Amino acid sequence: MMSTINDLKRDFRRLASPKKAKASAWFFKTAKGEYGHGDKFLGVTVPEQRQIAKKHRDLPLADVRRLLQSKYHEHRLTAVLILSDQFKRAGDKRRAQIAQSYLKSTKYINNWDIVDSSAPHILGTYLLDKPRAVLYKLARSKNLWERRIAVLATQTFIRHGQFKDTLKLASMLLRDKEDLMHKAVGWMLREVGDRDRAVEERFLKEYAPVMPRTMLRYAVEKWPAVSRKRFMLKRNRNP
Repeated sequence: MMSTINDLKRDFRRLASPKKAKASAWFFKTAKGEYGHGDKFLGVTVPEQRQIAKKHRDLPLADVRRLLQSKYHEHRLTAVLILSDQFKRAGDKRRAQIAQSYLKSTKYINNWDIVDSSAPHILGTYLLDKPRAVLYKLARSKNLWERRIAVLATQTFIRHGQFKDTLKLASMLLRDKEDLMHKAVGWMLREVGDRDRAVEERFLKEYAPVMPRTMLRYAVEKWPAVSRKRFMLKRNRNP
């Protein structure tokens, strides 16, 4: 018998913990003026959410969309975990349907864990053999999470030896004001360097003096200490 959204929510209610919900609200910065302002939590752990997602992996797409629109953070994360799993198992036509549904739902993909758990696996994989103009549209968005989706989607390209879009998006986002974007861009640059240090080094030689400090620190995190210091000094001389 196929799962329903009510079955899934019943599983959440059994596991909900007010104490854990309070801790999650603090961790995900939900106070006024913080990036997660207003988000709500049930107090269900990520391992528990993964188990629920696995149990309800064949939830109908219409129900997954409804779940993604929930006010509860854990519902939304579980929705993208289910979507990612369904995308992985789908054929081309179904993958296109899931990817388009994902792009239409970005207003609900609205915290870093929800983005990071889905953008590479759905959008990045979908665009591997397709034009990528949508990423540049997302990168120009005023919405922090859409910009992060654009950058994180390129993680899949990097793992296939394709660095061009990561580097182009990184140069576009050098002056982004959000610390979460500095971390995301730096992380993807580090991933490029893990596969081709020379490519990352050429980029950093050009842009390190004007990169946000956090972005640069993430980008050179795995470099030898002497090299890290050299690039950080370049940044320090150009505040």
